[in-house]
Amino acid sequence: MPNTTIHFDAGGKMPAMPSLGGASRKLLFIIGVVCGLIFFFSCVISIPTGHVGVLTLFGKVTGETLGEGIHLINPLKSVQKLSIQTQSVKESANTPSNEGLILALDTSLLFHLDRSKAADVYQKIGANYAEKIVEPTLRAAIRASTSSHSANALYTNARELVQQQIQEQLTAELAPRGVVVENILLRDVQLPAMLKSSIEAKQQAEQDALRMNFILQKEKQEAERKRIEAQGIADFQKIVAQGISTQLLEWKGIEATEKLATSSNSKVVVVGNTKNGLPLILGPQ
Repeated sequence: MPNTTIHFDAGGKMPAMPSLGGASRKLLFIIGVVCGLIFFFSCVISIPTGHVGVLTLFGKVTGETLGEGIHLINPLKSVQKLSIQTQSVKESANTPSNEGLILALDTSLLFHLDRSKAADVYQKIGANYAEKIVEPTLRAAIRASTSSHSANALYTNARELVQQQIQEQLTAELAPRGVVVENILLRDVQLPAMLKSSIEAKQQAEQDALRMNFILQKEKQEAERKRIEAQGIADFQKIVAQGISTQLLEWKGIEATEKLATSSNSKVVVVGNTKNGLPLILGPQ
């Protein structure tokens, strides 16, 4: 082994080791503070509004989830942030009716992730669950629903029923997998041009028939009104005719003659004019 020589001072004491300077101590302090901050911030995680955090440890989902806000976590764990806000998927599909005609349907699906099943969804499906399960399930539900209806019904009065059937099927398939279906919107239905023209022509003919029935009904009501009016007039004349007698007419003639005789106008009175004995009164020529 190499020889080591230690020199002692005049008093026989070992010399003191050189001490660290002030600059070195400050540098070590700064390094310690920086390391402490790095460690602290690695333990702090912020979950934004409308999201949930799924914790993983060395790539394994722990099953823990974090809500909105600031959280302290194990620095060895990582967080996957998933949105629980309402999302929309639009789908334009060509689907067959029960007659085999191809229809073009534009639909929109509103959905969101179930907060309580976020960890399970991330573990079994992944963060892109919308592409993996939502969109394919929507396409299948559209085809299954439209194939049970005729093209005419889809174009006229079965749209709400189709929407309801699609929503029920999506809810049954997606709810157990952690996706909540909010609503399904059937925005547009496009039929083949020839079929669309035929349906529109049929609808126009039905409208014309309804309008003609209305006109005929109105004319019948008018004819009935006139018949009732004529019957009323006839009944009135019959009643009046039954109440007029020869004696009543003579009495009215006498009353009229008296009024003319007492008037101040000049007149000529011819007596014995008619067989009823009433005078004939003539005015001035």
